[in-house]
Amino acid sequence: MNKKKTNTYLMCLLILTLSISTSSIQAQEHPKLILTKAGVEKIRAELGKVPLFDASLEQLKKEVDAEIALGIDTPVPKDYSGGYTHARHKKNWIVLQKAGVLFQILEDEEYAIYVRDMLLQYAELYPTLPAHPKTRSYARGKLFWQCLNDSNWLVYVSQAYDCVYDFLTKKERKNLEENLFRPFADWISVKNPQFYNRVHNHSTWGNAAVGMIGLVMGDDELVDRALYGLKNAPVNTGEKDNDGGFIYSEDGKAGFLANLDEPFSPDGYYTEGPYYQRYAMYPFLIFAEGLENVKPELKILEYKDGVLLKAVNALLNLSDADGEFFPLNDGQKGMSIYTSSLVSAVDIAYHHGGNNPQLLSIAKEQGKVLLDDSGLAVAIGLRDGEATPFEKKSINLSDGPKGEQGGVGILRYGNEDLTLVFKYAAQGLSHGHYDKLSYSFFEKGDEVLQDYGLSRFVNIEQKGGGNYLKENKSWAKQTIAHNTLVQNETSHFKGKYEIGSKHHSELYFFDESQSEVQVVSAKESNAYPGTEMHRTIALIKGYGFEKPFLLDILKVNSDSTNQYDLPFYFMGQVIQTNFEYKTPKELYPLGKKHGYQHLWMEGLGKASEDNSKFSWMNERRFYTLTTITTTADEMRFVRIGANDPEFNLRRDAGLILRRKDTQHTTFVSVLESHGSYSPVSEFAVNSKSNIASVNMVHDGTKYTALAIEDLRGEKHLFILSNKDASNSSKHKLNINGNDYSWSGPYYFK
Repeated sequence: MNKKKTNTYLMCLLILTLSISTSSIQAQEHPKLILTKAGVEKIRAELGKVPLFDASLEQLKKEVDAEIALGIDTPVPKDYSGGYTHARHKKNWIVLQKAGVLFQILEDEEYAIYVRDMLLQYAELYPTLPAHPKTRSYARGKLFWQCLNDSNWLVYVSQAYDCVYDFLTKKERKNLEENLFRPFADWISVKNPQFYNRVHNHSTWGNAAVGMIGLVMGDDELVDRALYGLKNAPVNTGEKDNDGGFIYSEDGKAGFLANLDEPFSPDGYYTEGPYYQRYAMYPFLIFAEGLENVKPELKILEYKDGVLLKAVNALLNLSDADGEFFPLNDGQKGMSIYTSSLVSAVDIAYHHGGNNPQLLSIAKEQGKVLLDDSGLAVAIGLRDGEATPFEKKSINLSDGPKGEQGGVGILRYGNEDLTLVFKYAAQGLSHGHYDKLSYSFFEKGDEVLQDYGLSRFVNIEQKGGGNYLKENKSWAKQTIAHNTLVQNETSHFKGKYEIGSKHHSELYFFDESQSEVQVVSAKESNAYPGTEMHRTIALIKGYGFEKPFLLDILKVNSDSTNQYDLPFYFMGQVIQTNFEYKTPKELYPLGKKHGYQHLWMEGLGKASEDNSKFSWMNERRFYTLTTITTTADEMRFVRIGANDPEFNLRRDAGLILRRKDTQHTTFVSVLESHGSYSPVSEFAVNSKSNIASVNMVHDGTKYTALAIEDLRGEKHLFILSNKDASNSSKHKLNINGNDYSWSGPYYFK
């Protein structure tokens, strides 16, 4: 066979192979994506026998019936988030998906007709639409102001299309695919590579949308485009705006698999933080489930050592005692495990991850399940009494694709009575904050020392169209907005993404092996060139104390003399201080930039003792911060809200310890939770600090030692090895004539 004939033969073989592959997908019965033919039959057989599934079905039916009664509306798009057209198209995608499910389960054609008629209206509308008239986004959609929301729509609507696929005529399917679905997929991918071809939660939604409609249509090209990204698309590694800068992986990879490789650590931590991990888990897991059902040979849930299933566990551990996610990076407070994306995550992880009975207890709290194969499995497990409590313990979650870019350490005591969240992670892509070695502290789900979170009123149109506000950059991302060190009133990495994205903090050690003493420690040497910060935080149950106390040691070494600010953003009402302060007659901003312009100066005092004490009350509990100080230290009460004429920021309070003209220094604080107050009995119980003194008895290059004495004269000694964190290393230190010997990075007695 000559070369020309050989090439012709190979080309024909390739075409035949692709044809067989495509036709084999097309030949599969519908539904096949999330609901499956076998799964639907099992669901129908179990109806009336599985209480949580039946209740979820009844609730969903009420919602969809009410929408059908209102009629179909597919308005010409014109609004930002929160506006009518935005909200209506968003509601449509939800109702379409649910109506498709009801058609399959109840076999009632009214739901299929509703889905068909609305999809045909969209097929008539879509070809007439230009890019959305609102121009704020870096990637405008057609139905919505950004491609992200268009992708949301297609992820859900692809499921509806799968459910009614066989109900539709060939002519109707041809119309929908040629005039709606294929052009829709092309718009959010080929026409907007800056949105689609990168590593970011936005792109994950885009990848899932294109891939899921490709699976339903039997289009291998779309599925490959989803998995591997666009070929030969331009690569841009800069950041454009808060709604997702052009963030690509360093090697130019894109697509669904790249979004599994890059943002997730081996522990399942998602570098953007739990708020966006929660948001991205739906497209990650729903597309993965679709791939598992249609293309099981890919074994997508085993990819990267099962990282998607690990991510569900990590995300649940990134919530407080009330199930609300810690607001690391850009995160809206109040978002919790009860959101629909976590319902799907828990159900899918249970069904495809070995039926972990602890997940059933989470599903029971959520009170609803998906109306598909995975939801049925969860509901049956609950019905059969297989649930066991989900135990959230102290955990260290690494960051970075290989787990080598810092992380988040969480220390918990008891049944989440007290929880410390210590952030020493990477930048977190465009949603990251400049807050190396910051921490927040919780008691029973209530914030004691807070992380501000984001500055945005999500989907509230009156506030910037429901989008990120300018104060997110000028305040929420800045270092002074967090409980960590600020040098010379300048944010870490000068508040510049291109610098911050190159660096991460380094874990020194994490030890939760002792129930009475848990410690996390990390170092940061790039936030301020020439300055190293080493922060160690311990949660200690000391004898003589009502509750565990928090010990915070922040050691700073610099090659220059600087001004250091260490803020504590407390929640609640000031009760008492042991230092005098004056309140100004007129409020004025603390500074001019890097977030300082948003802080009102409410009080200025000087430390007068070796220990400065500050007590406050929150949620009827008392707290006292005891800090080692010198008479040169300033104590500044501040309140957020300066230079904020539209009241976009919360008016929260803080206390800043300022240390001027200093090169090397160590900040040491102890935070106690103690006592309670009853407004009914009007009794204050144990309202005062139990600490008599906190003294630094040694502070050198190798070791730092703290002595803590309570009011009854009981003493505790904590010694930190500053240079050697090995568990096997042996240490010896003489303090005031007494020798102390131990192994490992710290000593406590």
